Amino acid sequence: MQAKNLTNDYWMQKAIIQAKIANEKGEVPVGAVLTDGFKIISSGYNQTISKCDPTAHAEIITIRQAAINFKNYRLERNLNLYVTLEPCAMCYGAIVQARISNIFFGAFDKKTGCCGSCIDLTKSSCFNHKPISFGGILEKDCSKLLKTFFKNKRN
Repeated sequence: MQAKNLTNDYWMQKAIIQAKIANEKGEVPVGAVLTDGFKIISSGYNQTISKCDPTAHAEIITIRQAAINFKNYRLERNLNLYVTLEPCAMCYGAIVQARISNIFFGAFDKKTGCCGSCIDLTKSSCFNHKPISFGGILEKDCSKLLKTFFKNKRN
């Protein structure tokens, strides 16, 4: 599903800022922010390389910080996650466990995306919580960050 409005663009810009921080640190440029609709609850960027941690994706970092802030692993507050790249299966699982309501993502991920590109876990009936996903928000900007990063890595 695609959602286009100025509010989503605004929050995705904040996630892009996080992705740029990752890029500056030599990490794959993916960023995320978690909002309650009016303010940022937490934010993060990929840190898999610097932390030597395959689970240190932007979404996981962001969810962990929110759980610490709320002192609860369940974030049942009608929260929105904005992430520059479509979540993978691991991140989608964390989103479900945290009870995040909505996922807004920028670039589609044809290799590992689990919100419609590679597989669509949002349509699975096996989860007790079903976040709604919206893709393609500032897609060109998000994709460009990733393409430039990998192009530079190859050169």
